[in-house]
Amino acid sequence: MSSAFQFTNVPTGVWIDERGRVARPGEPAWTTSRTNTYGGKALVTEGEEYVAAIRDWVANGERSVHVLSDAAFAARVKPRSQNEMAADASFALGAWFHHAGNAPLARRYFERAQALNPDDWNYHRQDWSFTPGEAGAKWLEKFQKLEEPYYPKLDLKPKPEKPKG
Repeated sequence: MSSAFQFTNVPTGVWIDERGRVARPGEPAWTTSRTNTYGGKALVTEGEEYVAAIRDWVANGERSVHVLSDAAFAARVKPRSQNEMAADASFALGAWFHHAGNAPLARRYFERAQALNPDDWNYHRQDWSFTPGEAGAKWLEKFQKLEEPYYPKLDLKPKPEKPKG
């Protein structure tokens, strides 16, 4: 699921209407707004804004200001790079080797996936789940090194389209 919709962190939401059209691509999906601090660094969530946008979509359907046009949607969703696709394959191999009981090969492929696509937190989080006693410290170490916000700022308003003609 995370590969198909390009989810790189959790929680992530994607809006799919009754016809199966994706109205908004994956983005941070919180229900409350808050700022928490971890090791002196802020982690901000914008849940209230997200819930308000969902309510508008439920009330107005495809007329909601938050539903993206095809052009606006395409501008937000980029084709997967070769490294991202190789990371997905490597992670799948790591999971297969893990379930087959081959920890050394699983480790090799998990590390390769993380090296190929270091911004995808799903690879790290899943890998850390195999060493639960270390997961919190590993998360905090990676979080402290971030130059960008942990969750990207929500962009709930579509960009105005250029007039045709």
